[in-house]
Amino acid sequence: MLAVFLWLLAAAIFIVIEIVTLGLTSIWFAGGSIVAAIGAAFQLDFLVQLILFAIVSVLLLIFTRPIAAKHLTNKTVKTNVESLVGKEAIVKEEINNLKEEGVALLNGQEWTARSADKERVIPVGTKVTVQKISGVKLIVK
Repeated sequence: MLAVFLWLLAAAIFIVIEIVTLGLTSIWFAGGSIVAAIGAAFQLDFLVQLILFAIVSVLLLIFTRPIAAKHLTNKTVKTNVESLVGKEAIVKEEINNLKEEGVALLNGQEWTARSADKERVIPVGTKVTVQKISGVKLIVK
């Protein structure tokens, strides 16, 4: 009965580590610990319990981690400047890369702007799309 308690304690520790780190690193070992605890409840040899722990942990890691990682990382929200890429801005001062001039208005803020096409001059009042942000400059098209 002590072995069951120890395996369940190990599972609890792995779950706490997972909650603290949120890295999808130790939850798989918690599953292996629970299966090993079941093996201990049936009074299987300790070596068999260890093998169950190892096999179940590895199988969970191999088969469920990619699915879990896909669903958890898919919900990232773009923040700060990343959220500006793809938005439309209005050219407030002519964008001319050769003269190193240009200002665009985006979300009520003025940004230094440059054309993604190095030789293209973009006149005032043109709607442009933000392609990327380089430092504090909008690169537009």
